[in-house]
Amino acid sequence: MTIAPDAPAYAGPIAHLSHDDIEQLGRELDAIRQDVLDTRGERDAAYIHKVIKVQRSLELGSRAVLLASIFPPAFVVGTVGLSIAKILDNMEIGHNIMHGQWDWMRDPKIHSTVWEWDNASTSEGWKHSHNELHHAYTNIVGKDNDLGWGIMRVDEEQRWTPASLAQPLMNFLNMCIFEYGIAAYDLELGKMRRLKKSGRDMPEGWHEMASNTVAKIRRQALKDYVAHPLLSMVTLSGPTTLLANLAANFTRNVWTHSVIMCGHFPEGVETFELKDIPDNETRGEWYVRQMLGSANISGSKLLHLMSGNLSHQIEHHIFPDLPSNRYAEIAPKVRALFDKYGLNYHTAPMPQQVASAWHKVVRLSLPNGFLESTTVKNAPSQIGKLIKAVRGDTRTRRRLLKEFEAAGAASVGKAV
Repeated sequence: MTIAPDAPAYAGPIAHLSHDDIEQLGRELDAIRQDVLDTRGERDAAYIHKVIKVQRSLELGSRAVLLASIFPPAFVVGTVGLSIAKILDNMEIGHNIMHGQWDWMRDPKIHSTVWEWDNASTSEGWKHSHNELHHAYTNIVGKDNDLGWGIMRVDEEQRWTPASLAQPLMNFLNMCIFEYGIAAYDLELGKMRRLKKSGRDMPEGWHEMASNTVAKIRRQALKDYVAHPLLSMVTLSGPTTLLANLAANFTRNVWTHSVIMCGHFPEGVETFELKDIPDNETRGEWYVRQMLGSANISGSKLLHLMSGNLSHQIEHHIFPDLPSNRYAEIAPKVRALFDKYGLNYHTAPMPQQVASAWHKVVRLSLPNGFLESTTVKNAPSQIGKLIKAVRGDTRTRRRLLKEFEAAGAASVGKAV
């Protein structure tokens, strides 16, 4: 989608907006942000202190209960409690503190520069890949590695290869081990492998960052899979405690992966081409990119808490440094601006957003136009062509991909 102000015409969902409209929209969003900044205070500080206290109590209590996890009720209660504690630590606490949302309190214990979380990723590595890269280049193909995490094709403009067929499986595996996937993503292992293969030098500081990540993973594993189970051996609950820790980490991985998928992956969320982003992107244009490149999850207060308020992904991407507890409060104001400027406020319940995101992953695992041009009647021949595209040489593959794309466009045209 084009958002460059000097482009011949704005494209897509902002075609009806002028440059002045976009800049005015930016000023109105700035005013919403300033309102929150002017009223931050004790209520907000009390909120994050309470969440941290509840999380710490829940984790400690759950780990204590699991010392008796040889008894099934203790195993269930402890596992559920530990899972919730890990999700809270990851989402509402760790993610938001490391965004600097609570730095204004000047509390040396709750500050983005010192906070470390219960996760395989180091805080420094995560802040670089997430805060500095993902939030700056949101949904720009080729610049924002969160678009598919470098292992998936999540935009039609990305090149299809036979390996794309495996991306639903890749996404499922990534979901199961998500914290390790993100740790590898922070280290840009794919890019580093290509650098090493080409004989080029690794970036300065990379080896230290990799060493820190390995040390973090070792500490996490020692805590969850060695120390805690060993303590439970006194009550013969070592194996069940080990199982509980595995289950809690798995649950956290599935939950966080699902929430994050909902933020940018659902069908209808906009992506952008780097060539269409102006070098001197204005604040209004940056806001528009964040607004259209994000999606929300509608639901209860409990859902918002457990998602780290990333259920308000749109508000988070517009204002990443505002306290997360304020997103629900400003969401109606932000939505009113979407309505005022004729933009689509992308929100839906979580099952719907997760299903939409997975649909996109599966759809884009196939060549462009394949699904649109495939019917029950022509399915055998279409699959035959797909196999040829996989096995054929580059020229054959290009020809078949063009055929799929043309047939898909024609099918859509007929449907219209």
